[in-house]
Amino acid sequence: MTMRGTRLSILWLLTVGLVAGATFAANVTYDHRALVIDGQRRVFISGSIHYPRSTPDMWPDLIQKSKDGGLDVIETYVFWNLHEPVREQYDFEGRKDLVKFVKLVAEAGLYVHLRIGPYVCAEWNYGGFPLWLHFVPGIQFRTDNEPFKAEMKRFTAKIVDMMKQENLFASQGGPIILSQIENEYGNIDAAYGPAAKTYIKWAASMATSLDTGVPWVMCQQSDAPDPIINTCNGFYCDQFTPNSANKPKMWTENWSGWFLSFGGAVPHRPVEDLAFAVARFFQRGGAFQNYYMYHGGTNFGRTTGGPFIATSYDYDAPIDEYGIVRQPKWGHLKDLHKAIKLCEPAMVATDPTITSLGSNLEASVYKAESGLCAAFLANVGTQSDATVNFNGNSYHLPAWSVSILPDCKNVVLNTAKINSQATVLKFMTQPSNDDADASKAGWSWFNEPVGISSHNAFTKLGLLEQINTTADKSDYLWYSLSTNIQGGSQTVLHVESLGHALHAFVNGKLAGSGKGSSNNAKVAIELPISLIPGKNTIDLLSLTVGLQNYGAFFDKTGAGVTGPVKLKGVNNGSTIDLSSQQWKYQVGLKGEELGLSNGGSSGWVSEPTLPKKQPLIWYKTNFDAPSGNDPIAIDFTGMGKGEAWVNGQSIGRFWPTYTSSNAGCTDSCNYRGPYNSNKCIKNCGKPSQQLYHVPRSWLQPSGNTLVLFEEMGGDPTQISFATRQIGSLCSRVSESHPQPVDMWNADQTTGRRPGPTLSLECPFPNQVISSIKFASFGTPHGTCGTFSHGKCSSTGALSIIQKTCIGSKSCSIGVSIDTFGDPCVGVTKSLAVEASCT
Repeated sequence: MTMRGTRLSILWLLTVGLVAGATFAANVTYDHRALVIDGQRRVFISGSIHYPRSTPDMWPDLIQKSKDGGLDVIETYVFWNLHEPVREQYDFEGRKDLVKFVKLVAEAGLYVHLRIGPYVCAEWNYGGFPLWLHFVPGIQFRTDNEPFKAEMKRFTAKIVDMMKQENLFASQGGPIILSQIENEYGNIDAAYGPAAKTYIKWAASMATSLDTGVPWVMCQQSDAPDPIINTCNGFYCDQFTPNSANKPKMWTENWSGWFLSFGGAVPHRPVEDLAFAVARFFQRGGAFQNYYMYHGGTNFGRTTGGPFIATSYDYDAPIDEYGIVRQPKWGHLKDLHKAIKLCEPAMVATDPTITSLGSNLEASVYKAESGLCAAFLANVGTQSDATVNFNGNSYHLPAWSVSILPDCKNVVLNTAKINSQATVLKFMTQPSNDDADASKAGWSWFNEPVGISSHNAFTKLGLLEQINTTADKSDYLWYSLSTNIQGGSQTVLHVESLGHALHAFVNGKLAGSGKGSSNNAKVAIELPISLIPGKNTIDLLSLTVGLQNYGAFFDKTGAGVTGPVKLKGVNNGSTIDLSSQQWKYQVGLKGEELGLSNGGSSGWVSEPTLPKKQPLIWYKTNFDAPSGNDPIAIDFTGMGKGEAWVNGQSIGRFWPTYTSSNAGCTDSCNYRGPYNSNKCIKNCGKPSQQLYHVPRSWLQPSGNTLVLFEEMGGDPTQISFATRQIGSLCSRVSESHPQPVDMWNADQTTGRRPGPTLSLECPFPNQVISSIKFASFGTPHGTCGTFSHGKCSSTGALSIIQKTCIGSKSCSIGVSIDTFGDPCVGVTKSLAVEASCT
């Protein structure tokens, strides 16, 4: 049996053992070259899926699509504040069912990297720490502090024990081959002084003492003590070197895109650049690479951090927020993973030999004693394509690309040349089943009182910091004050707040609002107001939009109205500082106290005239679920800011009125050159997020309840439901593309190798290609959905594609003049096709 055949047989047995629930314990270790499983070095492709950012009903499909995309490993954080909202009161139900998620990954035959942290960052509220931790006497987070270490060890041990009880570590026959302790501490540890080093040593010792039988890692921690593996996070990690010659080169977070902030544009990372980064990492000795995220999902409820992180955590990931594969990103990476796996036998046998082929040109060769050989040829230049000579052959390398040669001779894939099909994803608005008047009559509402309405209100001198006051039980804190003014006057109300947003009411009427941003959460407002003679009431509604999740001492970042609060220009022009007066406080809203989010309570009003464009109103309606199985979203056009619940479950904060800047977007994105989170942004000048995911598993066919709390003023009758659907199917392949990876045959040493091929496949079972919207062989322009003919175009392309593809679930056709003729001699031609499936 060949070496590769032996490896595949071992993997098959491992997979069968996982699926069958057998206990074939695996010995997981590492050496300088790779993770080693039962004595066998392995190259791993991993992807992050965070279990609470989707639903248990979505998990099996997400995991299967990950496996189909070529992943070996699923990586997830463990979210402390989710599982222990109250000290020693645990919750592992529903979306929090970590054990179920890990078991589903095992059933699919994949491994797990469990990043316990327990600090996670992750754009998650408070970095994953529970708020009660803040109130433990004498505590200091993430440093050599006994109260913190005691709590961190207790939770970490709790998670490890849960996994052990279910035999989920590989040493017990389970899928978990790696665990992580701490997270990106090396980015900020200098701020903690000498105590940081002793803390990291303690964390490493604590983790290894838990005896999981699998290696532990620390990402972004160059001084991670042995035997902890230090790993890299970033857009590129090819230049990363572990802190010991005995540790493998691992990449825990390859950012597949970037997160979305309210007030920000939508980030996009081109797949050509992402594939380039992956190929470069493995070219230069990488052994384990993880996409952060492979499926980003949704920040349901109040789980977002930031502050100002949006409800969508799509992350431009290969599987989108709604669970649909994003093409061509998913498909091109799938091809890349196959190409890397073809090289794996040579890669795990030896270290790469790296040589220069010229300026910005590099070859890496893995040549084993057995004769196995694999090579990576890179052009890291950002401007010019290049032709290189390697092993006596000539190769064309586009700028910012890597070619992969599993036999050191033939190119199976170039990262800049996409063979995978593309799809156009769209939202289809669902028609209302009521006319406009009936729709209005279907809404009921509740007016949230302005100011203090709860018997739990309390009085304090001066202005209180918000998080210490609310313990994050609610986004909202009322600051209320009555003051006497002689004679009344026109004046200016000046308020300064640590953030994140603020609504000011004077004598029960909204005077104005202010908001911070993801770059600066602080709020300062100056509002012209009219005061009446005698008693005047000032009510300030301060609110948070997800707590800080990153940075040194992030837990000490405050929020709320800390002042000063002043009245400027009162009567004779004097200024009155109200900051140190006696303020009355109320944590949360009356509607929260009444449980309105569940749709209950007798306080709802149903009258023909629905109040609109007014602040502080709860709305409720019933609706039927859109038909079919497509994922569902709510379009919040017409609303201002607030939170929404479906059948009592929070789908998150909505804020469609927070639009992104008009600057920075481009119609086309050049993938060449280093990527950053501002490089390829889209959606400028538009709402950061307009559509909000509603999981189908939360809905019944009819009789569903939608509850909204609107802070600023909106029109709920403008809300609509939409379904996430795949529109067109496209592909564009040139004569210069390699053959498809699936057609690779390393034994094919004689005769003519197959050329490039364009393939289309309908995404869902029982679908067939029903029409060809566009076909051109020559020099077509545009992208999927906007293709157009160039100056050179074969006259018969459309009919050839129609004959080959229509009526079939999938079709493939050679991209060559043998098929289409030669409409322009001497020019490299492409075939572009757009199709529809039904």
